Amino acid sequence: MLGRDPERELASFVLPEAGQLAETGDRWRPFVLLDADGVEIEPVAAFFAELLACDKSAATIRSYGMDLLRWWRFLWGWGIAWDRAVRSDARARKRLTTRLRAVAGAAVADQGRTVVQAARDYALSWPVVAAAFTSHARAVLPAQPEPVQALGIDEIRRGQPRWILDEATGIWQTAVDRWHVDFVDLPGKQGLLGQVEGRTAQAVIDWLADRDQAWRDAVQYVAIDMCTIFKSAIRRVLPQATLVVDHFHLVQLANQTLTEVRRRVTVTHRGRRGRKDNREWELRNRLTRSAARMRGEHVDALLDELSNLPRVIGAPITVAWNAKEDLLDLLATARTRPDREQVRDLLYRFYRRCADADLPELQRLATTVETWWPEILAFLHTGITNAGSEGTNRVIKTIARDAYGFRNPGNQRLRTRCATTRRARGHLDAR
Repeated sequence: MLGRDPERELASFVLPEAGQLAETGDRWRPFVLLDADGVEIEPVAAFFAELLACDKSAATIRSYGMDLLRWWRFLWGWGIAWDRAVRSDARARKRLTTRLRAVAGAAVADQGRTVVQAARDYALSWPVVAAAFTSHARAVLPAQPEPVQALGIDEIRRGQPRWILDEATGIWQTAVDRWHVDFVDLPGKQGLLGQVEGRTAQAVIDWLADRDQAWRDAVQYVAIDMCTIFKSAIRRVLPQATLVVDHFHLVQLANQTLTEVRRRVTVTHRGRRGRKDNREWELRNRLTRSAARMRGEHVDALLDELSNLPRVIGAPITVAWNAKEDLLDLLATARTRPDREQVRDLLYRFYRRCADADLPELQRLATTVETWWPEILAFLHTGITNAGSEGTNRVIKTIARDAYGFRNPGNQRLRTRCATTRRARGHLDAR
């Protein structure tokens, strides 16, 4: 009997890969449990029929079916009839499942599999694997991140918000926010340090306040996009840290300004939006490319095309393009140790171009650069970018797509932390 010596027998026990849970495609009989010979198991069929009578979904029946398949395989391996199993047999299976749950949880947290994939690989149900992952993730993820020198902060949209009605006040309040804020170790290997719900200054302050004073004092640089919410939070909690603006957002803003000028002059002078037979519309992608990455003859051809346009259209676009290139030339001096005079001359050329153009879009761009100039200058001197945060956001979106979305924000944060810390934990598959 298995109950007489479970330790000795379990050590050498191998679970047979017999039987299967087959999907029928029938609405009233969605799944059947088959034995090794392909014969339907009658007690399980009666149980499934009872579940259907209780208005249970096909997903619920499949979840029960995966657990029953595991149990039947256990009984087949020991040669025990299902109606002859005793309590000691169930206890022995539970001990075996404990080890299997650890493997299934590690498959999701360390190997990048989805919960559904791990459940299919190990013949377990979705809830069992999800619970195993939660236990494994909480055990392997550090409770507190190690000190970092450069911290990256960025927001990411997780999905649609959810609201609940406060019956006392009659006001709808946010139950699940559409935004999450990420904290990333930029130069190190810790990856995603933490994630909080809500794009507010208080959310950032609370996360930083949870770290000890030694951790906060170790932060020397904080890379952000041009977000005043993050800026005010950092000034309050990390006053010693140097704020650095990511140049990617400056380039994006410059290209957006150029596009706004092109669209405005087209609508003003043509009376409609640009379309295929308008040359300025056909050049829209070439206009946003960096001239430093284009061949000289291609730049000359672009300027010739702009000069051939009607002056009321071509002249403003040309000025906006030159202002964009002036800003890119200024940003290109990062990591080259530019001297004070070089930065001054390039900045003056950009400001002069925007002032002489008398275009509202360029004036707004120049005002933005002036407002964030200390943080932009810090980028020119340090070369620190928020690329690590943007890469982490890409991983977070990939995890969400693989899971077909998350209903529980806490589970989503746990999954993304495991996925973005695999390198630090030594589980990154190089294939």
